[in-house]
Amino acid sequence: MKLAILAVGHKPPAWVAQGCAEYQKRMPRELPLSIVEVKPESRGSKNREQLLAAEKTRLVAALQGYARMVVLDERGADLPTRKLAERLECWMRAGGDTAFVIGGADGIDAALKLQADDAIRLSSLTLPHALARLILCEQLYRAISIVRQHPYHREG
Repeated sequence: MKLAILAVGHKPPAWVAQGCAEYQKRMPRELPLSIVEVKPESRGSKNREQLLAAEKTRLVAALQGYARMVVLDERGADLPTRKLAERLECWMRAGGDTAFVIGGADGIDAALKLQADDAIRLSSLTLPHALARLILCEQLYRAISIVRQHPYHREG
């Protein structure tokens, strides 16, 4: 199974890219994690719906080949890390590649959200999109470490 983060936005700061690269490197060979940058729509005189529709088209193209889509949304499920690990384990048993979608500055098109297999949120706090990428990378690594009973995740 492969994991991917499809993120609408521009190239993140170097420290975010370095952090994401570190967690990508740590992922097990049978569960590689990639990050796909999806070009945001230029604002111009477009309204929010037009921007989201254009980004939806790009996201749909980038989603080809993924069996499962999980959107990151402020109204998504608030999962503790252990619950994310349980979901990851279920997805691994079911098979099929999984894409996590991080929308642009205006969010994700409502129709695309409805097509998602799951919706999660990383925090009740508002996070910059680049930081959301890094946090998601770390949480996916932490989740697989829990599944594999690796000592990276400690509770207590």
